[in-house]
Amino acid sequence: MHPRIPAMIRTLSISLLLAGCASSKDTILPQDGPTMREIYNAHVRTSEGEDRRTRLPTAGLRAPGHHLSDLGTAAQADYEALSARFTRVANPTLVMYIFPHLAGVHRVPVPGYSTVFPLYERVEYALPGEHTQESP
Repeated sequence: MHPRIPAMIRTLSISLLLAGCASSKDTILPQDGPTMREIYNAHVRTSEGEDRRTRLPTAGLRAPGHHLSDLGTAAQADYEALSARFTRVANPTLVMYIFPHLAGVHRVPVPGYSTVFPLYERVEYALPGEHTQESP
């Protein structure tokens, strides 16, 4: 490595550092605008009285249970035949309680809590004739 390169890197680093310190807060962040309180109050005023669901974009959103009503009669018959032939295997939900404990290097107290998770990682389907009871 050439002996002048480390000195050039140091000089360039110092000059960039000094150039960054030369600007002021007022030039970067203009002071002539609404305050955060005014922006928040304006937002609250415009959204008062509105139902949250009406503010959400509705393009492509459908009501729950729409999948069967949108299907034509032939497609609905095919769906019902497949559902009857390949039934879902029950996937029970397990509840696990985590006791209060101390966590981490600093031994921070964590309160007790419950969590739920399915027994199996993914949805499984029974082969035709393999599963006789209806799934939930």
